[in-house]
Amino acid sequence: MFNNYNFPQAEVSSDDGYLAFAQVMPEPVDGLPAVIKKIQYPPIARQAGLEGKVFVMAYVDEKGNVDDVKVIKGIGGGCEEEVIKVLKTTKFKPGMNNGQPVKVKTSLSFAFKLK
Repeated sequence: MFNNYNFPQAEVSSDDGYLAFAQVMPEPVDGLPAVIKKIQYPPIARQAGLEGKVFVMAYVDEKGNVDDVKVIKGIGGGCEEEVIKVLKTTKFKPGMNNGQPVKVKTSLSFAFKLK
């Protein structure tokens, strides 16, 4: 069936040098739940009653470092800044193509919900 399937050559975006996908996508070394635990609900967002999801694009280099984080959709109140701060200090397992580490951009979402 798919035994002879070959992955197409990944295309690198000409503007940033990061792949849109890899055979093995990057993931946080300690897992996503550990990243979520590090995120603090910003006091301004809490006081304003802001809830929702923050969607970001994380640019992970071939060493597993987050070079940049771009907000795709936010909710305000400092939530985006908190996600960016935490992701930039998070170590990732790098994305892999043909057993080699590669630069990959990956999308992530974080839910902010008041209890």
